[in-house]
Formats: sequence, structure tokens, C-alpha cells
Amino acid sequence: MLYSYASPTLSQEPLVNSNMTYFFCRLNAPRPTFSQDMTPEESAVMRAHVAYWSGLTAKRTAIAFGPVADPKGAWGLGVVEVESEDGVRGIVDNNPVMKAGSGFSFDVYPMPRVISRS
Repeated sequence: MLYSYASPTLSQEPLVNSNMTYFFCRLNAPRPTFSQDMTPEESAVMRAHVAYWSGLTAKRTAIAFGPVADPKGAWGLGVVEVESEDGVRGIVDNNPVMKAGSGFSFDVYPMPRVISRS
């Protein structure tokens, strides 16, 4: 893990951009039952979080994001393409769930290589 806060290609050649850096971001909910029992305030923070990541996707910074239905407790994933580690730190720090101080945390892992479909 780089730090923590409290598929094969369809084309012949893999699409790899060596000028960029990729990171896997795992959003950890404040409790395992969060997706079933979030408060109205937490729901509002999650809507802001989805809007934030939707914006990153529209800018083509986020490659993918969404919830993971883990039987041990739901969590979120995001894969981002940025120029440096500072870029992913900025994404995490500016995320509405982190700014809200609602008990969420992120684990961030570098991805040495990403292969995606065209």
C-alpha cells in the first residue's frame, strides 16, 4: 500500500500510457453496515461523492469507480490516471467524504501497469 488515510484488452496491443501513473483507491466505509443503514446526512455526503467521481470520470482522470458488494461490508473502488502521486493525494483529500469527516478512509495502491480496452 502506498498510503492509507484514518482485464485483458480487446485490441491487439494493450493501451499503456507510460507518461501517466495509475492508482487503485479503496474507499472504506465508517462501518460494515453503512450501505444498509446510512443516515440522511451520510446519504447527502455519498451523493456529493458520486458527483465528484462522476466529474473525475468526465475529465478522464478516473478510469472506473463504483461500489463493491463485499459480503464483509461494502466498499468503493476507483482507478485513476494522474501525472504523479501528488495527483492522487489531491483526489483523495478533496473527496467530499474525506472533507465531511464522517469516518471514511482511503487505501491507495500504485498500479505499475494498466491494460484497458480501446
